[in-house]
Amino acid sequence: MAVKAGSKPADGKTPAKAPAKSTAKPKRVMAFSFADTIAGYVKDYDRNADSFIIETSDGREFTVALTDTTGAQIVRNLGEPYVDATAQMRDMLVPGRYLFTYGIFYPQAGEHVYEAKMLTFPGARAHDFVHEKPDWWVKQIYQMADFYYRSQFGDGEPNWREYRVGLDMTGNKVGDRQETDTISRLIYGLSSAYHMTGEERFLKAAETGVEYLREHLRNVDSSEGVTYWYHAIEINEPSEKKILASEFGDDYQAIPAYEQIYALVGPTQLFRINGDPRIKEDIDSTISLFERFFYDPEYGGYWSHLDPISFDGKSDALGRNRARKNWNSVGDHVPAYLINAWLATGDDKYMDMLVSVADTIEQHFPDDANSPFVQERFHEDWSHDLTWGWQQNRAVVGHNLKIAWNLMRIHHARPHSNYVALANKINTTMPEFGSDQQRGGWYDVVDRVRGKDHEATRFTWHDRKAWWQQEQAILAYQIMAGSTGDEEALRLGREAAAFYNAFFFDYEEGSVYFNVLANGIPYLLGTERQKGSHSMAGYHSFELAFLSTVYSNLLTTKEPMDLWFSPLPGVLPNNTLRVSPDILPPGSIRIGEVEVDGKPYADFDADELTVHVPDDKARHKIRVRVVPTIDPFEVRTEFDGDVAHMTLIGKLDMSTFDRFQTEVESVLARKPSRLVLNLKDLDSIANVGIRVLLFARQRMDISDRADIYAVAPRPAVADALRKADPEQEDINVVESYEPFVDRDKLGKRPS
Repeated sequence: MAVKAGSKPADGKTPAKAPAKSTAKPKRVMAFSFADTIAGYVKDYDRNADSFIIETSDGREFTVALTDTTGAQIVRNLGEPYVDATAQMRDMLVPGRYLFTYGIFYPQAGEHVYEAKMLTFPGARAHDFVHEKPDWWVKQIYQMADFYYRSQFGDGEPNWREYRVGLDMTGNKVGDRQETDTISRLIYGLSSAYHMTGEERFLKAAETGVEYLREHLRNVDSSEGVTYWYHAIEINEPSEKKILASEFGDDYQAIPAYEQIYALVGPTQLFRINGDPRIKEDIDSTISLFERFFYDPEYGGYWSHLDPISFDGKSDALGRNRARKNWNSVGDHVPAYLINAWLATGDDKYMDMLVSVADTIEQHFPDDANSPFVQERFHEDWSHDLTWGWQQNRAVVGHNLKIAWNLMRIHHARPHSNYVALANKINTTMPEFGSDQQRGGWYDVVDRVRGKDHEATRFTWHDRKAWWQQEQAILAYQIMAGSTGDEEALRLGREAAAFYNAFFFDYEEGSVYFNVLANGIPYLLGTERQKGSHSMAGYHSFELAFLSTVYSNLLTTKEPMDLWFSPLPGVLPNNTLRVSPDILPPGSIRIGEVEVDGKPYADFDADELTVHVPDDKARHKIRVRVVPTIDPFEVRTEFDGDVAHMTLIGKLDMSTFDRFQTEVESVLARKPSRLVLNLKDLDSIANVGIRVLLFARQRMDISDRADIYAVAPRPAVADALRKADPEQEDINVVESYEPFVDRDKLGKRPS
């Protein structure tokens, strides 16, 4: 019955007052479901609950429930069929295994529960990663080169007049534009694919591409003694229009340094393979352009842009690009062409320039007082430019990692503690601020400084992850791990490579995606759905495949790597071919064998990494097997009754653990009561070696005497053992060993 205000109901009773409305705002909770990815390590699987605990890269734990519709797969390479693991997925959930789970968060009791819909395993076995197979990246680069070759040239001979910058997701051409940098970058990809596979059509396409680039997009200014490269050409057959200055908004009506730099990336990679002296002339005369016009003689470094008329980096016509320097104008010289030019020639002038660039970066780019990220844009006097265009006070995550990666390369040739220190600082700082520690992968552009009360770094535009940013992370951590044995760098490199190989492949159409969402699902809108554009042209994914093989095979897993060369007749100084794949730690690699035209060939210097090519005026196809030098490791065992005394000497790592595992298996067959490890002469131990011991302890008799003792380890070894077994429940770290003393009497070393 409706009641009017101020009146009494028919029964004459005064109605009760309605309760007062609360003025408190309701508590906001995420009371909705959402799908997301979690990446991490299995801690425990509960068969009764049919769930497991996953620990993220930064140590947070989630309970993941499985359902009768949960599926599982193993990461597969481009060109490979789907690998289903649903039937065995529960048996694969062993502690320490890294994986990705995609599922649904459901609100429940004021929190969320998580149910998995798809598990993705980076390897078939517990601690395996498919990307560490010796031929993983070789197969991948072949598939990518085949995609771009067919997209641009079909099944016939390479005709670069048919080349176009734009390629849609399926590989169909878009537009009538040809750009110097995109042609050059594809030449890099095709050259690298030949370098790794020996596929002749890739070499032919690269060589004809350089000819086209030199004929149509190069300008040799003999009066100035320099070479510069056009931005692009517009084709309207039978004519073409050359475009000198950039037409992109950031660089409009200017000559940006990065375009001149990347004009050399493809030809220089090809130069390593065929030794064409004309390419070297182009490299040197373009460097003359950098030194004469881009270089700032007063404060050092290189202008980001030149006026296309006056070639003046301080011209008023440049507007916001006047008298500016940035990461691209300074640092990109190193990976794009300088390192490869030095590898091909050994010429000190290239190394001197590398060191000059590295010193400039080390001196001016760190900004520890203000940000965990380096500063990337500068005025002419190196004061910080915090107002330029889109960048403002923002960081490109990949540029930070690119610095770390390249400083380590230069350090291997010209050692400098400052290079290693900066690289290590970047590598240890970046995960918190630039990576996704819940889903895996690395972000794009973020604010360099967190706002007041901000607990998380803010994204500039989105939280998507670009393919090229993943490359920088993978290579930065792989080279650090391979050069120093840093276990944390090895872990981060593996996680980054696992994310890339799990989510970036387009299995239906070929090649890799430009961007994925934070959860790994491909982002396919706008130009980011394309496989060819001003930004994507067969460089970063090819460079990753090439150098990840170098760092993984030759430095970490200690596997050989084959490289193909085809020098032009009579062009190499002293007929000497330099074959080192990258600037690696001195003495870490050597030549294992050489074939010329498929036949064994013996005229090479294994340690100098040079091959003396036949002086017979003929062009030959040369395969060089580069092999890692194995760090010494020795293990000896003596029995005292049922106690096994094992002495370990040298380095126990990925390349030697199999010998250790074989010895341990032999020892376990005799059912020892204890393993006593004499470690005073063991230089280092990798986690894989510790896992051999933990697995051995699992299989030993459970008794007071069935234990493993690590005796007198060096500090680094002791620290690694404590991290793997912090409570020392499986491995007792002690200074000395006395037979048959109870572990409680021995006590534990303080952590």
